Amino acid sequence: MKIICAQSVLFGREAFSTLGETVVLPDRRIGAEDVRDADALIVRSKTRVDGALLEGSRVQFVGTATAGFDHLDTAWLDDHGVAWAAAPGCNANSVAEYVVAALLCLAHRHGVTLEGMSIGVVGVGQVGSRVVRKAEALGLRALQNDPPRRLAENNPIFIELDELLPVCDIVTLHVPLTDRGPFATRRLADARFFARMKPGAIFINASRGEVVDEADLWLARQAGQIRHLVLDVWDNEPHWNLRLAELADLITPHIAGYSFDGKLAGTDMIYRTACGFFEVTPQWDAPSHCPPPPVPYLEYDPAHREVEEALWEIVRQVYDIEADDRALRTPAHAGDDPAERFERLRKTYPDRREFFNTTVHLHGAYPLLRRRLEGIGFRCA
Repeated sequence: MKIICAQSVLFGREAFSTLGETVVLPDRRIGAEDVRDADALIVRSKTRVDGALLEGSRVQFVGTATAGFDHLDTAWLDDHGVAWAAAPGCNANSVAEYVVAALLCLAHRHGVTLEGMSIGVVGVGQVGSRVVRKAEALGLRALQNDPPRRLAENNPIFIELDELLPVCDIVTLHVPLTDRGPFATRRLADARFFARMKPGAIFINASRGEVVDEADLWLARQAGQIRHLVLDVWDNEPHWNLRLAELADLITPHIAGYSFDGKLAGTDMIYRTACGFFEVTPQWDAPSHCPPPPVPYLEYDPAHREVEEALWEIVRQVYDIEADDRALRTPAHAGDDPAERFERLRKTYPDRREFFNTTVHLHGAYPLLRRRLEGIGFRCA
């Protein structure tokens, strides 16, 4: 068996070589000639998989080690009998932790208190549901919008955008990118969307860049309809919107879901699905490949600090979102092309570990701080 594996798939060679000959190639350079004699193709989001790539090949199975799969032409794959799989939820906790870090950073920078604020979570799937739980752990009131779930579950907890947007201090998007059907999300956040938002709200997009009309977002931010802006995803990646970035508080190169733990989970899920498809017993064990976390244990004295300031000081020692922001804004050298910088930062992204890998020892009882730390994912001693 021959397998073509994208370079960005964490431990791709180690995992899939247990199934057969595994050739690792740069994500965007995988071409039709490369896959012509392959039995399986394993990718992440930078590789477009469609008829132009696979026509005439012997590929039977395509796996993407990502939660989203809009880079796969699933209709073509289905029509041509090519099995495909994604890794739903693999990076959901990573994205939710990114939102937590962003909110705590904004609160620290601007002297605002998150507790008591309302947050509108648009899209309450694997990611959004975790954002809801962590936001509530921080003391926010979470309002939820998910039309497909409302239709399927008839659950009144899911409210309409017309009800959510005017009252929420924070709006965060966690929808998939879809073009078809009654719940298409491309350009979901447009001029009408922003006009309905509560004036001076915070807006976060860590879903897909194409769900936002960036020209309309720029106008809403310029007019003050949106006071603070956090963007991890962009409409024309890797060509991110420099003009819009100037108005944003935090910008990052599509790395919200890029935790080491999330990427490892994605590889593991696709590896095991591929093993099932080819009727092979799994031989590769993902947990055995985890390096020790850089901050396994943290001593912290919260004396004379407000709870949210303490949370920010702890979170930033595990994930410094401001470092990601600086890296994208700052050219590495004269003439550093922004698109190339975007790609380089994704390719060389450091091993960010999720909060559960860190145990925090608090000097003193501080029950509220302990509850909130545990609520966003830390262990407390």
